[in-house]
Amino acid sequence: MSRTNDTGEWVFLTYSLPRDPSAPRLALWRRLKRLGVAQLADGLVALPADARTREQLEWAADEALAAGGNAGVWLARPTARAQERELAHSMNTARAAEYQAVIEQATASLSASEVDRARALRRLRAENHRIRRRDFFRPAERERARQALAALAATRQATGTDPEVVR
Repeated sequence: MSRTNDTGEWVFLTYSLPRDPSAPRLALWRRLKRLGVAQLADGLVALPADARTREQLEWAADEALAAGGNAGVWLARPTARAQERELAHSMNTARAAEYQAVIEQATASLSASEVDRARALRRLRAENHRIRRRDFFRPAERERARQALAALAATRQATGTDPEVVR
């Protein structure tokens, strides 16, 4: 019996690496963190499937194999919408917390010196860009972070020192 549902496709990476040396495990963990994966279990992570995420997890699998480990990339659909909602919610919650940190730092920087505001703006723009690359579900904090960066940039524009537009 074939069952169709409205769940989206996800790309999964299964992997295991030797305990020693630890550097390849740490490098893979950092890569996966940068990608914003949902950690389902030890050695099992997932991302919403698209060409970019599939390629990124294939590269991660290659890294694991090159380090003497095992890895595989799978495409799958959850059997129930609730499973997908739970995955999306956990990823969305993590990104919302990251955006909230940007909002708080941008707000705190409003009262800093001009030089410190400029440094903070550059750093926070870069961080916001990194978060957006791993943000698949766009929490409300995404727009609030953009607004906080725009407000910080406006203090620089008012002094005529920052013509860059905040995206």
